[in-house]
Parts: sequence; structure tokens; C-alpha cells
Amino acid sequence: MLEYVDHLHEHFIDPVVINRGRYQVPEAPGYSIAMHAESQAQHRFPRARPGRKRVNDRHHTLLDELTSLLGERGLLREPEAMARYVSDWAGDTLGMPLAVARPANTLDVAEVVKRCYEQGVAMTPQGGHSGLVAGALPAANGQELVISLERLNSVRAIDAVNFTITVDAGCILENVKLAAFEHDCDFPLSLGAQGSCQIGGNIATNAGGLNVLRYGMMRELVLGLEVVLPDGRIWESLSALHKDNRGYDLQQLFLGSEGTLGIVTGAVLKLSPRPTQNRTALLGLPSVQAVIDLYGLARRECCDLLTAFELIPRRCIELAIEATPELSDPMDSAYPWYVLMEIAATGPVDLGSMLEALLENGMERELVLDGALASSDTQSAQLWQFRESMLEGQRRRGEHLRTDISVPISAIPDFVSRASDVVMAASPECEIIAYGHVGDGNLHFNILPPVSLADSDKRTHLHDLEERLFDVLDDFHGSISAEHGIGRTKQAPYLARLSPVEREMVSGIKALFDPKGLMNPGRILPAKEH
Repeated sequence: MLEYVDHLHEHFIDPVVINRGRYQVPEAPGYSIAMHAESQAQHRFPRARPGRKRVNDRHHTLLDELTSLLGERGLLREPEAMARYVSDWAGDTLGMPLAVARPANTLDVAEVVKRCYEQGVAMTPQGGHSGLVAGALPAANGQELVISLERLNSVRAIDAVNFTITVDAGCILENVKLAAFEHDCDFPLSLGAQGSCQIGGNIATNAGGLNVLRYGMMRELVLGLEVVLPDGRIWESLSALHKDNRGYDLQQLFLGSEGTLGIVTGAVLKLSPRPTQNRTALLGLPSVQAVIDLYGLARRECCDLLTAFELIPRRCIELAIEATPELSDPMDSAYPWYVLMEIAATGPVDLGSMLEALLENGMERELVLDGALASSDTQSAQLWQFRESMLEGQRRRGEHLRTDISVPISAIPDFVSRASDVVMAASPECEIIAYGHVGDGNLHFNILPPVSLADSDKRTHLHDLEERLFDVLDDFHGSISAEHGIGRTKQAPYLARLSPVEREMVSGIKALFDPKGLMNPGRILPAKEH
């Protein structure tokens, strides 16, 4: 039976409450094909302290010029000062920059880029250090200048009538959401790393997250951009128009370009009315097919009020409880699969009755076996704690395969079944953890290697399993990257799946914007391919 979760309050810890009542830890990076395939040695990064930089006279001249331009605070040259700019979320040291430039405004970014362009120095744009494909981390050879956007962190303007906000690219997502909240608006992008990721990085990777089914990817949330091109020129297109059909939409080229075509320094973002109420439910279901059937029912009965619909296997509930002992099972029985769903609205909409009617319908159809409904924002945050803590539970299990894939929503049950069969046939002792955002077809089909496997053999084993998984994905015409991007770590499988025509077009775009190949080289495409 469905039950409210008042009695669970004492078992939960309160997460940070941001706007919608929750804050997630980020999806942690793990194994990837390009990092561990021996034939892709140029994409591997040592888990070691940074090596020595090779600084020649030309570099010294550039760094002295940048110090004069930006000041001592604006250019970091010593390894100790640069330490946090070379690590990912997991804490691995991945490279060594030539230096770290920290310009404070767009004009300074342009001047830094112009001087690098003139002297042939490669540049790595960097945001909040929350990327998962090594796209914003410097190479280990000490030849790339990191350009950090962290000092460009101002909210330039908010228009609550036009429902737009204009921000610097270095603004942290959480701060943008809070600024919108103060004007009774909502910036709906919701990510695990929203306390640290920056808007420029969200744009460069075309970020997704939990609310894509209602609001779309970052691509749908950007109205205008300000970009520093690879030669230092500034392209200003900070339009706040909701409708503009003038020729080519150039700004869309920069969304998802991962800093390879230029550096985003500002953006006009689309806001929505701030939801004044939400309802959250954690439900137990018998199968993945039941999850998809319930999703179809929810899309029809809740219409555009459905904001999140997460697929969670039983193993993830157990991992969440392992990681956060304050958690306990929210239902009396364990179920093979769970759905964490949320609906939100503004105005006099009876969300409680809507959700209860949906779940009663789902139970009559034997799609829903049991569930817990939150009756307050606090209880909603408590239910979301399962989704957050299960990521930490996986991380504690050590090295494992993490994927970020997508298939058509209707194909999710067949894909999970076939992929599971293929993986288990190749590695019967491994453990599959498949979860994700049902509303946009995005799955994180993760694999824990056999416990008995020697550490030295895990990477090769996981590489083999990833190749088998991607072969199945190809049969479903899916994507190897749904929201994390390509960067370096997914470059090999990405290139392997490009048709000659696609590769020619992608290389042509890169060559047009960055003829010298200095802007984030080696990400998406191999360095100097144009």
C-alpha cells in the first residue's frame, strides 16, 4: 500500500536544500575506453603528482606578459598554486598546465587568448572542475595554458517579465538558481554538481540533469551568448529574444563544443515561473517494462507537470543505505526496481490528488507494487537522498565502469535486458548497476568488476565489457554520451562511430573557428585534425 513518510524522518539526514529541495553529489568519473585502451596512450592520464613543466623562452615571454596584464593573482605559475586546477572530482591528478590564467572580465579573456594565438600556445578553458570526460583538464606535458573562468562570476541582469537572466560564464549554477529564485523565477537546470559547476561549462557540455524531460537540455535554455573566439576576437550575441529566425543559429555551434571553438564568457538564459509546490514519490515496481509503462501513464495524466522520473534498481537502494547509514528502507518490502518521480506546479493545482490518482491507476494495472509519498519539502528531500547517496555507495566500491548512454525511451527494457545478458555472459561474476533518467532515455549502465579479479586486470576487463556494451548500444541506434560529452576519455568510441561525412563536417567546423588548433586541442577530435 502507499504510505506517507512522516515516520521516516528520524532515519534520514537533511541534504542541502536548494530551490527544489535537494542537492546532489556529482556522478563520479570512472573507467572509460580511451583512458585505458593501450592503443590510445595519448588519452591516458597518470594518477600521480604533476610532472615538471617544459617552459621555453617563448613561454617565459608570454607568462611575463600575462602577469603584467592580469597581476600576480591573475596568473598562477607555481605547482602548489595550480594543484586544484589539475584534478577531477575523484581527486586524481591528471595533468600539468603551463600556468593558470584567471582573467576577471571578458576583455581580459580576449587579451589572454589573443596573445596565446599569436605565440602558438594551446589553451584549456576551465570552469568548475566537475566534468567527467577530461575535457577541461590540462594535458600532462605542461604545454597548455589553463584559462579559468572562476573570476567571471557576476549576474549581469535579470528580467522577470521577459523571464531571462544574463550572467557571466563563471557563475556557479547554484548561485544562478538562487538569483532567479529571489525574483520569483526558476532556472530549471538541475545537476548533481550544481554547487560547483559553472554556467560556461554547462553550456560547453550541453548539460542535462534531472529535469530534461520537462525543460530540455542546456541547448533549450540559452537565448544568447558572448564568446571569445580562438584568435581573441569577441563575438557578442547576448540576445534576450525568445523568437529569432535570422539565418544560421551560430550560438548553437558553441553548445556542446567543449571549449574547442571558443570560450563562452557570458550568456542570456531562459527562466521559468518558480514552482510553488511539488510532490515526490518513491515507488516499488516489478520490472523495467513496468517502469516504462508507468512513465507513459504519468506523461499523459500529469502532462507537463512531470519534472523528474528516475529509474533505480534495488542494488542502488542498498548502496545508498551502505553509504548513508542514517537511511533505511522506506517500504516494508524490497522490490526489484524503483521509480523516484516528482511533479511541480505554480498556482492552484491539486498536485496531491493528481499524484494519488496516478498511483492508484498504476496499482490497478499492477505496475506499482508499493510506494512512499512525501507530504512536505523536507520529506521530498529525504526521498531524494537515496538518489544522491547511491552514487557515493558506488564510488566506495572502487574502480568500475561508468557509462552515460541513451536509447529511445521505449527501448529501455529491451536494451537493459540484452546488454545485461551480453555483459553477464562475458563476466558472470561482475555486478550490473543500471539506473538513469527515464524521461530522456539516459541510462548510466555501470559495471562493478568481479571482486576476485586482480587490480592489474580490472581495466582491461572493463575495457572489454565496455566495447561489448557499446556494440549492443549500436544495435539500438543509441548514443555513447547522453550528457557528459566526449572530451578525451570518449574520443576513441566517438570517432569510431562517425561516418566519413560527419567527420568531414566536424573537422571543417573546427578548422573554420580554430585554424591553428590551439583551443582545447585533443578534445572531441584528435589534436590538429582539420
